[in-house]
Amino acid sequence: MRRPVPALCLTVLLALAPEVAVAAGPGVTVDPSSAVPGDEVRLTVTGCEGRTGAARSEAFVADGSLDGRGEKGSPLAGKAMIRSTVTPGTYDISVTCDGQDGKAKGSFTVVRERPPSPSGSPTAPIRAGGGGTASMAEAEADDEGPGLRHAVIGGVLAAAAVLAVTGRILRRRRRPE
Repeated sequence: MRRPVPALCLTVLLALAPEVAVAAGPGVTVDPSSAVPGDEVRLTVTGCEGRTGAARSEAFVADGSLDGRGEKGSPLAGKAMIRSTVTPGTYDISVTCDGQDGKAKGSFTVVRERPPSPSGSPTAPIRAGGGGTASMAEAEADDEGPGLRHAVIGGVLAAAAVLAVTGRILRRRRRPE
């Protein structure tokens, strides 16, 4: 006779796994975790039951608005702007979910200067795409519109169309029915 205890234990563990994952702790993830005054940071919050929330910190210009990705209980995400006058240091974040305070907490660091980027990483926006056509498009945007050359080409095409239609009409009239 088989002993059902291992199968029963496995079933109980799998049934409790979602509660264990939720109990692992609500929290706030800040990206980047070290920011400079004036930066905008992305916030991800786990452990909220609702679909909306707000993240508060002394370092933020205003509360960061948080929204769920559709399903109730899914992580909330949003952005917040760091005050340009904030002093460097570690700041706490408290999250309100659907009107309930303190549902999640976290912290992040404000630094005086942005850490140096690894070599080979861009430090400024890169003009990309089009293989140089962007400068051509800018040059064409400065034009006043169709010029004399375009008008002549349009006139020639219109005349050719009139001749073709007229020729077709004359041929039909000449045919005996």
